[in-house]
Amino acid sequence: MLAGCGRKLLLSLAGSMLTCFLVLMVDQPRGPGRGLGPGGGGGGGLLLQPFRRPGAQGLLRRLRSGAPAGQGAGEEVRSFSGYFGQLSRGKRDAGGGGGGSASPAGGQPPPPPPAREAISPRDIFIAVKTTKKFHKARLELLLDTWISRHKEMTYIFTDGEDQELKQRIGNIINTNCSAAHSRQALSCKMAVEYDKFIESGRKWFCHVDDDNYVNVRMLVKLLSSYAHTQDIYIGKPSLDRPIQATERISENKMHPVHFWFATGGAGFCISRGLALKMTPWASGGHFMSTAEKIRLPDDCTIGYIIESVLGVKLIRSNLFHSHLENLHQVPKSEIHNQVTLSYGMFENKRNSIHMKGAFSVEEDPSRFRSIHCLLYPDTPWCPLNVVY
Repeated sequence: MLAGCGRKLLLSLAGSMLTCFLVLMVDQPRGPGRGLGPGGGGGGGLLLQPFRRPGAQGLLRRLRSGAPAGQGAGEEVRSFSGYFGQLSRGKRDAGGGGGGSASPAGGQPPPPPPAREAISPRDIFIAVKTTKKFHKARLELLLDTWISRHKEMTYIFTDGEDQELKQRIGNIINTNCSAAHSRQALSCKMAVEYDKFIESGRKWFCHVDDDNYVNVRMLVKLLSSYAHTQDIYIGKPSLDRPIQATERISENKMHPVHFWFATGGAGFCISRGLALKMTPWASGGHFMSTAEKIRLPDDCTIGYIIESVLGVKLIRSNLFHSHLENLHQVPKSEIHNQVTLSYGMFENKRNSIHMKGAFSVEEDPSRFRSIHCLLYPDTPWCPLNVVY
């Protein structure tokens, strides 16, 4: 009789402790994109790792069979108090300064939740990469539209002198790089962009091309979601998989690497905190030598330094757009919310935002003037009473 009562009491105790175990598991903090499934890496997975065998169900089975609680549990757990003590310590570690479990990809702890920071356009350094032959065809359009309202934060990086352009915008830098569209020439300009940003003392470095319209209102709103002292690299990949490259270790030694990068054609932004960490591989002439090490263009080299060398992951944003995607798919109702837009050719067809606007497609093939009038209807040259 007593043996039966003791057995029921023991099973009841085991059931209660299983409930505690499940509560502890459910109570684990989960960062963005983390869970208990494969690759999730949530706090619950962290707690399970030290005692995977046999787990709570196995513990109950041993209790019902009369086996000792700690038998086969691993890590010298010999009692319920020790077992749940480890659970409590694991829970505390997961919720403490460590930030949770390691990410499955790089073995690093996931970044802390974004910290909001009030910034103004003057905190952002926007670098526009161009070439002299496009000063008339492309830059004049930008100067008439988005740059006209944000000259102080915009810097033009080109490869030739242009006095007329200097009169329209003071922040024009002749990089003295080649006008060729080669990876060396592109990396040369990016190296100058990086150095000028570091000199500026501003909080955010954003790179765009001369075929990008920048919605500065949304750019400020997006970057205000983070702190410039955090490691932030945000943009949009042009590939659906990490790029594969070969890293030159020495003259006769090569090493395969793969990483994500944000395409320069859509634009990307880097926090000052992260940009300073890039200095050994990006400042002075180091960016050019780093680019040669992997023999890839400028935007790929940025991704290599940040993801492969520093181990910081790209934050993907669908608010950046390049001519390498079908821009017709951007709804007119969502134009206000985009950070960058573009135009060009896609699959041998003219590629631009599909919208009715202040100007016809013949008058405004890029649609940038119509977009600008939609966002800033008070612009003097925008027609009045236009239905979009």
